[in-house]
This record gives sequence, C-alpha cells and structure tokens, in this order.
Amino acid sequence: MLLIAVAAVRISSRSGLPSLLLYLGIGIAMGQDGIGNVAFDNAELTQVIGYAALVVILAEGGLGTKWKEIRPALPTAVVLSTLGVAVSVGITAAGAHYLVGLEWRQALIIGAVVSSTDAAAVFSVLRKVPLPSRVTGVLEAESGFNDAPVVILVVAFSTAGPVDHWYVLVGTIALELAIGVAIGLAVGFLGAFGLRHVALPASGLYPIAVMAIAVVAYAAGALAHGSGFLAVYLASMVLGNAKLPHAPANRGFAEGLGWIAQIGMFVLLGLLVTPHELINDFWPAVVIGLVLTMVARPMEVLVSLLPFRIPWQEQALMSWAGLRGAVPIILATIPMVAQIEGSERIFNIVFVLVVVYTLVQGPTLPWLAKALKLGDNAGASDLGVESAPLERLRGHLLSVAIPDGSRMHGVEVGELRLPPGAAVTLVVREEASFVPGPTTVLRHGDELLVVATDPVRDATERRLRAVGQGGKLAGWLGTGDGRTEVTTTPTRFRLPGTRRRKPSKAGRGKPPQAGQGKRNARGPR
Repeated sequence: MLLIAVAAVRISSRSGLPSLLLYLGIGIAMGQDGIGNVAFDNAELTQVIGYAALVVILAEGGLGTKWKEIRPALPTAVVLSTLGVAVSVGITAAGAHYLVGLEWRQALIIGAVVSSTDAAAVFSVLRKVPLPSRVTGVLEAESGFNDAPVVILVVAFSTAGPVDHWYVLVGTIALELAIGVAIGLAVGFLGAFGLRHVALPASGLYPIAVMAIAVVAYAAGALAHGSGFLAVYLASMVLGNAKLPHAPANRGFAEGLGWIAQIGMFVLLGLLVTPHELINDFWPAVVIGLVLTMVARPMEVLVSLLPFRIPWQEQALMSWAGLRGAVPIILATIPMVAQIEGSERIFNIVFVLVVVYTLVQGPTLPWLAKALKLGDNAGASDLGVESAPLERLRGHLLSVAIPDGSRMHGVEVGELRLPPGAAVTLVVREEASFVPGPTTVLRHGDELLVVATDPVRDATERRLRAVGQGGKLAGWLGTGDGRTEVTTTPTRFRLPGTRRRKPSKAGRGKPPQAGQGKRNARGPR
C-alpha cells in the first residue's frame, strides 16, 4: 500500500490533483465495495488515528513555516480563524437548512466541519505555487490556526443535550486558544533552548527529539484543556525558526512522517466510507459545497479583511484557496462517535463535498494565480544551509548548497566578504572536492563547507543568504533579511600569559585604516 501511495504522488504531481484524492481512492478500492473487500466501520478508531496524524501534519507544516513570511500575516490569519469561521459556519448552516432541508443541529455541524481549511492540502498545494509571500503566509497560518475553534464548535454541536449559549462558546474558544498559545510557545522555546545547548551523541537523534517535543506540546495543551492543535503548530514553528543543528534533516524527517500520516489517514477514511451509500447524498453535498465555495468563503474573506488593506486580487485568490481535505472528514466522525441522529448522512455529505471541490479547486489554483497576475517567479532561489555544532571548538560547520536560481553563481570566494572568523574551506563540484582560493568562481550546483566561529555564525549565514539573493553587490542592493550589509568588527585574540598592549598616545584619535573598524553602511570600499 505504501509503495502504491508513493507512486501515486508522482501521478498527483504530474496531473495537478491533490494526493489526498488518490489516497482516498486507494482506501475505497480496499473497502467492502472495492476489490479488497475489507469491512471496516470503526469511526472511533478512525478519529483517534486521524487526530494523531493531524498532529504530525501540523508539526511538519510548522517546521517548514518561515517566521519572516508569516509574521506580517498573523493579524489577518487570526481574524480569519475566529471571526471568519463564525461567518462561514452561519452562512453554510443556513444554506444546508433552507436549501437541503437538514435540521438545524445537523446543518450547524456540517457548517462547522467544512469551515476548517485543511493544513495538509494547503501545505502540499501552496508550496508548489509561486504566490506572493503575504498570501502564502495568511493561508498557511489560517490552516494552522482554525482547527482549534472548529473542533470546539463541532464538539459543542455534537453533545446530546442542548447547545450552550453563544457567549459561552465564544468564551470557551478564547480560553482554549489562549492556553494553546501559551503552552505552544513555552514548549517551543524550551525545546529549542535545550537542543541548542545539549550535544546529542548522534545527528539522527535531533529529528526524533524535534518531533517528540512537538507531540509533547500537543499533549500538554490537551491536558491543560487548551487547544493542542494550536500548541503543536506554534511549538513546531518556533523550532523550525530556531536555527537548530541539522535543521534540513529535521525537516526532512518530519516531511517523511507527514507523508506516512497522510497516507494512513486518507486510506483509513476511504475504508470507512461506503461508496454505494454516497449516491443519495451526492447532490445535497454539491449544493452545500456551492454555498460554501461561492458565498460563505468569499464573505468570510471579505468581512475578515475589511480592516486590512489587501488588494482584491489577493482576496479573490484567498477565497478560492480555502482548500478542504482530511480535517473536515475526521471532524465528521465526532457526531458519529457521539451517535447524533443523522451522523452517517453528515459524514457522507462531508466526504462527497471534500472530494468534489478539492477536485475542482486544487488543479485550478495555479491557473487562477496566473490569471490574477499573482505569480512570483522573479525571486532568486534561497540557499540550503545546514549547521553542525562543534561544541568543544566553539565553532560551526555550515554546509551550503547553491541551487539553480541562486545569484551566488559567478561570485568569487573572496567576493563573498564573509565576516572575520569565517572562511570557505572546501568546494564540492561535480563529485570532486577541492580547497578554493580567493579567486575561485562559484557555480550552480556547488556545495560549500564554511567554517565559522560561534560569535559570527549568524552573521555568516545572513551574509551567505544575502549574496545568494543579490549577488556580489548584495550590500549595495539592500538584499538579504532586511539588512543592507552585515556589519562586523574584527576579533582580536590574545595568547595566554601575555599582556594587553595599550595604544600609544600618537595613535589615539586617528581614523581607522581601510579594513579596520566598522564598515561603511553601503558596503565595503
């Protein structure tokens, strides 16, 4: 099954279809109406495994989220995840009640379930589409944040007794979100501090530790009656931006676990559904999905973004990019476990809605971005920099890969102008390694080994990324992490047992010579 699912990813990438549809198809083919003839109807087990898979998926998404891209989008994402969810639930529930004829409780459950954008679908599709960073940041943050209030609403609507008053629901959501934020940030910062200061005996232990910390964040948030989903996403985002040792390996390990989680979750959901029972609920699902996609989601985006000055093109793309995936289907198992009347019909409607509108929205998203002229293909490719700590020597080894789109191509090693305490010690080119000189010209595909002392490690990475984005004139072009140039002061070393020489009176007051002191803010002379 895993081999078939891995091969399906290739089909998905070539066809533009989200991989979740293929995984659901594998599950349906294995089910009782398929060739596998496997009878499976355990909604409670599906819900537990789905929650566990969602934790892994959120952790993988948080590790890959760049703080500099998501920081400007936080206010917008928070409003979309709270006020926007309320607007979407109300409009969708009204459409399900008046157009399809569902009871208000069933309509509210469906409205809450489908109002959550799916993190797995959003992360997998958006990172293949060259969108502006603001749009990507808002959509990724929204998909990571809106699971928490939606879960609370679905659980509240699925209780056997009467539903709480609206102000009780609002207070519960606010409290659980606050607890989730506090625990997620605390666990993330504590975990990052520990991994930076504790030297593990093997590099392969770092990815395991990172994922374990993410799971601890979810568990702590859930035990404290907070939002565990929000806690794991925030903790993972802190860890992903903390410049931990072996960061690319950490993300690669998390990505592999994320793929396994998606495969297992979608296949299990495909097993749970009974295809011949979907026929009667096909058109109600299409009608509710039409209300959600064409009315509820655009109104959600319009109302939530009123305080922000966002162009209509970006708002239109955000409206169409509210992708649904496994999360709504998993949440649809909550009323089934609670044995709410009509819960099986709710599950079938949600399943059909997700499949149909993912099939429509996923492949057309790149076309819409191009039609709205929101593609962002002009940016230079970023460098892949991996750090391995050398605790005893108080230094770092930076492994730098120069991709095809990097402007470091054609730059000489001496033109990198790394801060004192850092040097390029090795270049690997076409499976051959050599020690470069100051005039060695770097090329696409090169891999560099840069040695940096601990005080200048961050400045060295900033400088490398700046040259990768702006070339040899990065200091004058103002590229790289929002700074025009990395300013450093040469470090002076003193041998043990020697006295520090005081400057002579004749030398006092003289301006520094070239190469000494603080460099010009516009770059070296």
